[in-house]
Amino acid sequence: MSFETLWADESAIGRSPDTGGYTRGGWSPTEREATHWFLDQCAARGLSVESDGIGNLIAWWGASDGPGVVTGSHLDSVIDGGAFDGPLGVVSALAAVDQLRAEGFEPGVPIGIGAFVEEEGSRFGMPCLGSRVAAGVLSAEKALQLTDRGGVRLSEALEGAGIDPAGVGPSPLLKRMGTFVELHVEQGRGLTAPVGVASSIWPHGRFRFTFGGEANHAGTTLMEDRHDPMLTYAMTALAANKQARLAGARATFGRISVEPNGTNAVPSQVTAWLDARAADTATLESLLAAITKQATERAERDGTTLEVTPESVSPIVDFPAGMRDRLVNVLDGAPVLPTGAGHDAGVFSDAGIPTAMLFVRNPTGISHSPAEYAEMDDCLAGVDALAAVLKDLAQ
Repeated sequence: MSFETLWADESAIGRSPDTGGYTRGGWSPTEREATHWFLDQCAARGLSVESDGIGNLIAWWGASDGPGVVTGSHLDSVIDGGAFDGPLGVVSALAAVDQLRAEGFEPGVPIGIGAFVEEEGSRFGMPCLGSRVAAGVLSAEKALQLTDRGGVRLSEALEGAGIDPAGVGPSPLLKRMGTFVELHVEQGRGLTAPVGVASSIWPHGRFRFTFGGEANHAGTTLMEDRHDPMLTYAMTALAANKQARLAGARATFGRISVEPNGTNAVPSQVTAWLDARAADTATLESLLAAITKQATERAERDGTTLEVTPESVSPIVDFPAGMRDRLVNVLDGAPVLPTGAGHDAGVFSDAGIPTAMLFVRNPTGISHSPAEYAEMDDCLAGVDALAAVLKDLAQ
């Protein structure tokens, strides 16, 4: 089956008729539909599928049960996200295996196609949730206590998807991952060639800022008598923007929650989530410290309170130079570039698995949006590149 046909089938699943975007939170109906599509494609190819306790999947081509070369990505999305972030890597893996089979290639080691759950963390707030649990970075106890915005615990979501929460924990799938190569759409404007190779993933983290104040009447409370946490938050968002620009880093407040959330009431609490990223750990730590300092000083002036809680922090990932250079050579000198986006590949690399990433050009640089896009010719170049890499690694 051609990449174009596979892509048309997969990208039709769960697309919003209003925005054209996708909302596939982990174990949600649309994410499950995409997962069942993947399983059907694997069955049609006679691939044997293995699953772990949280629902990560690897479909194997090759009779050996020893370590192999794994590729793939994820099928979940951010809220109202684009078609390419994650699914491109899964669909391209299927197409690359089809291409190698059509060429008559016989892998010397098994080739696996992975689909890893809740990479975006859009439902349960923990990025790379499936791979973190699989690698033992996040304990089963902590993972199962995570709740979504509707108050549903992860354990309940798993049960609803027919998965026994008792099986959640470090994954036996990692023992079969001799190497891992993830193909992904590039999520900025750093790649000008059709295909590139990743050098590193920036350190990044999600931090919860809780601003406490005093609820009061919007019409009768004098401005000078207020203890308004929204003002403290607003200044903090502006400070984050300024400090990130000064540091050449990234800082984003993309989600807030307000209590009591009334139009005619001064809020009692504002909770805001900061996504912070930088090229190195020292810059990230300095950025967070500068934002926190300015927020604290403003809270003192506003008569409000501030509590900062790290929810997830990921260190810098430098992909192994040997693997990186091998891919560059296979791809005739493909360009090398870092990324500020997090990926399952980063978790697996930290777990000691030789890991690399391929990027497909994004002509607009837009991602995490319905406007995310890649040209079909570039996608096909990505399939060819992935097939060449798999052929080299699986001989």
